[in-house]
Order: sequence, then C-alpha cells, then structure tokens
Amino acid sequence: MMTKEEELQNRLNLLVQFGGVVSKETHLDKLLEIIAAQVKKILNCDRCTVFILDRHTNELWSKVAQKMQHNEIRMPFNRGIAGEVAATGKTINIRNAYEEAHFNQDIDRLTGYHTKTILAVPLKNVGGHIIGVFEIINKNNGYFNEEDEGILQLLGSLAASAIENAQLYENLSKSQLETIYRLAITAEYRDQQDTAIHLKHISEYSALIAQGMGLPEKEVENLRYASPLHDIGKVGIADAILLKPGKLTAPEYDEMKKHTLYGAKILANAESLLLQIACKVAASHHEKFNGTGYPSKIKGEEISIYARIVSVADVFDALCMPRVYKPKWDPEKARAYIHEESGTSFDPGVVEAFEKVYAGILKIYSITDGKTTIIPGITKEFNRHTY
Repeated sequence: MMTKEEELQNRLNLLVQFGGVVSKETHLDKLLEIIAAQVKKILNCDRCTVFILDRHTNELWSKVAQKMQHNEIRMPFNRGIAGEVAATGKTINIRNAYEEAHFNQDIDRLTGYHTKTILAVPLKNVGGHIIGVFEIINKNNGYFNEEDEGILQLLGSLAASAIENAQLYENLSKSQLETIYRLAITAEYRDQQDTAIHLKHISEYSALIAQGMGLPEKEVENLRYASPLHDIGKVGIADAILLKPGKLTAPEYDEMKKHTLYGAKILANAESLLLQIACKVAASHHEKFNGTGYPSKIKGEEISIYARIVSVADVFDALCMPRVYKPKWDPEKARAYIHEESGTSFDPGVVEAFEKVYAGILKIYSITDGKTTIIPGITKEFNRHTY
C-alpha cells in the first residue's frame, strides 16, 4: 500500500503524463477517449464522462462513457448534474446521487448503470466560457474529497484547451474535405448517374481495404479522403468520348487514358500529404500489377500502394453500378472478377485484404444499392476504359 507521499507523487506523475498525452491528439473523439481513460485512472473512479456543449442545439453530448451500452448521451443544457454545472459554472460533489434533486435518473435507466457518487466540474476555455463538463462517477474507495476536486479542476483546465484545439482542427479539416469532395464531384457528375454514391463507395471501400492491409490509421484516413479524387482528370476529357455509350475507338481510348495524366498534373506539387496521396492515386489507379496498365506500364510495387488499393475499390464499385455502357453486376460476380485478376490486374495482397473486409464492403453497398437502377436495353459487354 502506497504512503500519502507516494500517492501524491504518483498523481503528479500522472498529471504530467496527462498533459503530454492530450496535447498531441487532434482528433476529437479519440481525444475524449484518452481524457476519460486518463482521468479515471488518476482519480481512481469507475467512470469518467466528458460532456461537450453543442451551442447549435443547446445540448450537452458525450461519446465517452465507459461501461455503458450506449456510445452517445445527449441532454438539454440545463438538465441533470452536468447541466447544472454547465449552467452555473460551479463544481458539484455528490455523495448519494439518488438523493440529489438535479440528478437525472433517466440516464441510469437507459444505460443500466447505477450511479452513487458524482464529482462534476466545468470545462472552460481561455476566455472563461463553458465548453463542457467533466463528470466522474463512483469513486472506488469512499467519496470524492476536496483534493479530488482540485485535481479534476486542474485536469479540466488542461483538457479544455486540448478539446478546443481539436474542435478547431476538425472544423478546418471538414472545410478542406468538403472542398476536396466538391472538386471530385466536378470530375464525376458528367458520366455517372449516382455520383455521390460512387464517391462514397470509393472512399469507404478504399479505407476498409487499407485497414485490412494494416496501414497506419493516419494513412487510412488520408486515403479515405484522397480516393474520391482518383478521376479528377476527367475534367479534361471531351463529352463526346466520356459519354459515348458504345465501345471506344483506339484513338478515343488513347485520349480517355490521358485522364490519369491530367489528374496527376492537377494535383502535382501539393504541399498537403492528403493531396500528395491523391496525386499518386490519380496517376496510377489504372496501372496493372503485371505491368500492362496505363499510363506508364509500371508494375508490382512500383505502383503506389494507395493506387493499388483504389484500383480494386474502383473496379469493384464500377462493376456493381450501372453505367451508360453496361448494366450493373451482382456483387458476387464482381467479387469473383477481382479474384480472377489477382496477380494480373491487381496486387494479390490488396485482393487478400479486400476479401478480409468484404463483409464490410457488402454492407456499405447494400445500404445504397436501392438508389441505383439497371439501365434497360443496355447489354454491351464489360469492355470499357474505366470499367
């Protein structure tokens, strides 16, 4: 058993560690998970919930609540213990939750959890404005004391800064990603009926396959948002070629293949890592693993791993969606084609990852499949430039 001095030193060490950890995370959901886990450990309690104030809806919400069945809680700004703390800016320390008038028993009934002791402190930004509430539940030994209050207030000041930074980062990221998505739409909308669905599929399928290959999480996220730009070079292709319902002539096919070069030029010399990945994908997603693709006839690992992944995602989705030159294929038929082309068109490692995550891909496809329709009267074989 630790002495009082040892316990204090241990808490100080954990506080230093807490500050270092939360300052490095810019993804809000992950940051909240880290904060909750760290606070729970430092203050020796059963659960920590971080409530964030949503000023648009005037609600407190949380995606972090350990040992609970539901992964999000939402409540009015002025309701419950957290709501009282947010409204008054005061710390609340409760020894028996069910004897407290402000305690909202609905959450316990909803989640099946039994709350006993509660310590809640406001999260304030540098301007002194409330941005959320720290709420810790059920101290493992006894009740929360004044020392616990002081520590939680200190943790709250550290966490509030990190949370606000993460919110600013996410808002900036959302703006950038919306711009990228709209840029992708300009390239796709001319030759596809279901542009938004196709881009969504490419994005999610590529991310799933990347996860299946064990790529680092940051690379998975970058590929998720870069992949919709794979055909951005189509903006340079004439409608007479892009929208032709029949098989392209050899000169037309040569012109169509230039969309990879146009895409690479549009995205060249980008400073953003995400757009650098998009450039590699745009340039090489029609290269084949055996070196017979275009535009450069590179093969194997000479082809960017991102392009190899998007190639599989793109072909599978193109096969499963109707186009002006073909009806849609059944997913199982498209899946079989992907396997048939393993080692020829596609990287066997990527195909293996595709198979590993196929259930997830099929789930995404099934959600949006009802929005697509087979084009009547189109019976041409699958022989098109972009599948």
